[in-house]
Order: sequence, then structure tokens, then C-alpha cells
Amino acid sequence: MGLIENRFDKNIIVTSADYFINWGRANSLWPVTFGLACCAIEMMATGMSRYDIARFGAEAFRPSPRQADLMIVSGTITLKMASRLKLIYEQMPETKYVMAMGACACSGGPFVKHSYSVLKGADLVIPVDVYIPGCPPRPEALLDGLMKLQALIKERTIAKQSV
Repeated sequence: MGLIENRFDKNIIVTSADYFINWGRANSLWPVTFGLACCAIEMMATGMSRYDIARFGAEAFRPSPRQADLMIVSGTITLKMASRLKLIYEQMPETKYVMAMGACACSGGPFVKHSYSVLKGADLVIPVDVYIPGCPPRPEALLDGLMKLQALIKERTIAKQSV
């Protein structure tokens, strides 16, 4: 350590590690397939050649939550489904991210006032990183939400935060 001691800023190693780790995490998101209603069709359309979610490194939709790091909650969440949503979220390995896609996943949608069985947003059960409004949102909106999530991931640090 004598050669590099006091020659660099004290954060240069953490900053470089942050850059490469966050670059890898942001550009290789693997979403778990969790489509509940009409928004799932728009999510599937995003994977087709016209919109091509593969440009962002998120084309590998995983059937198992243990292989995924991104959950795209798309559609109406009923109270019966809320426990399964939480279970799938808990089965995902750390570091994990959540996107709520559509009015129903964000706030309950048009069903929230006249239905007793609809959850008033995914954030009541699991933490949500990015909200994508719309009923149903277009594939372009999902890609925009994915870019916003990538920007959030690139800002994170692995250094210990003081409380």
C-alpha cells in the first residue's frame, strides 16, 4: 500500500466500483413474468421486435423469481393476489427492483371505488421504485420507465451510508 497511499482521493476505489457494479446492474435487468391483466399484453408487446426491450438488456423474462432482479407488476392486483405478490417479491434475490405498470398497479385504477377486492396500489404490499401511469400504458411508457429505473440504479453506491 505504500506506493498508492495518499496519492488518490479516498473515494476513488469506491467510485470506480460503484460505476462498474451499477453499470452491470442497470444494463442486465432480468424481469420476472408477473402479468395480471390487460397491462401484461402491453408488457409482452414491449419484448417484440417493434419496441425491442433487448436494447436495454431486459429481454430475458424469467419464469422463476429466484433468477430475476426486476418485478414488473402489470395489471389489477386483487386482495387475494396480494399475498402471492409479496411472496414472489420475497423470493427474489437482493438487489431487487419493482416497477408498477398501469393505473391498477399504481393506485387501484378504475376498479378501486366500486370493488371491494382490489388493492389500492402495489406499494401497499411491496416497495415500488418506478411508477408507469396509463390504462394500459403503451410499450413506449414501459421503456421510459425502464430508462428511469436504470438512472436510479446508476446513482446508487455500495459504500456504507452513515445513519
